[in-house]
Amino acid sequence: MNKLVFIADKKDAGVKISNFLKYEKDLSTRLIKKLSRKGNILVNGKSVKMDYTLDAGDKIEVDLTTEESQDILPEDIPIEVVYEDSDILIVNKPPFMVVHPTKGHPTGTLSNAVMNYFIKTNQNSIVRLVNRLDRDTSGLVMIAKSQFAHQQMANKMDKNEIDKYYIAVVEGYIDGSGTIDLPIDRPSLESIKREVMEGGQRAVTHYEVLKASNDMSLVLIKLETGKTHQIRVHFSHIGHPLIGDTLYGRESNLINRQALHAYKLKFTTIREGKEIEITADIPEDIQKLIDYIEK
Repeated sequence: MNKLVFIADKKDAGVKISNFLKYEKDLSTRLIKKLSRKGNILVNGKSVKMDYTLDAGDKIEVDLTTEESQDILPEDIPIEVVYEDSDILIVNKPPFMVVHPTKGHPTGTLSNAVMNYFIKTNQNSIVRLVNRLDRDTSGLVMIAKSQFAHQQMANKMDKNEIDKYYIAVVEGYIDGSGTIDLPIDRPSLESIKREVMEGGQRAVTHYEVLKASNDMSLVLIKLETGKTHQIRVHFSHIGHPLIGDTLYGRESNLINRQALHAYKLKFTTIREGKEIEITADIPEDIQKLIDYIEK
């Protein structure tokens, strides 16, 4: 149900509904204005202006349904849905799939597939990505179903309230656990590559080695920050680039992409505050590397 329902408490009496929604319920000013213009904010069953003053016991209903369009062509591409509720959809993106249409990849993207999924399941939503993955990185991608949900989950991301875990296989032998706290930036605006460099943005990567051989190590990674290419840059910098990472390491005859998988997400739901933990199965090409370590 695409609706928020609140009951005003004694402490809310005398508070303007706009302030109640913004400061008590964390809706953005932009969203409040948009819903108000459409008459989607009701008190005791009637549409009200945003200067309405609440009384204790007032029933506030916020209808999040809006007519939206997006220039993304729906395509009947299979997607693996890992989790879904009224606010978000989480899918397991396969490797070699671009997340969002670009000039070079206008079709065949995850967003094209998700748009088709929304249409097939009669959901009036557009594609709002909460996180993104590189083309060659597999794993969990979160999509918000409304402007409200996107704002809420983006805030959780910014506050580090969503735990993001990755599985990677890196070159060489390492053991134990540790934290890489090194700033990352681009050496120039034209550069695709990022580097560890002074004056860059703070980037923090926690890791734990799960298995290791002389040639490679399986690492469980938890991101504290989420900078572009962060994992790839950090492990390359410490001398253990990801297997198959041609941008920050070298080609491998064991895998034809960087061995990186967005493995697990832990968060609380927007409305009920329920704790959710989901994982995405490790893809076959990375599993082969893990099997190689175990030989």
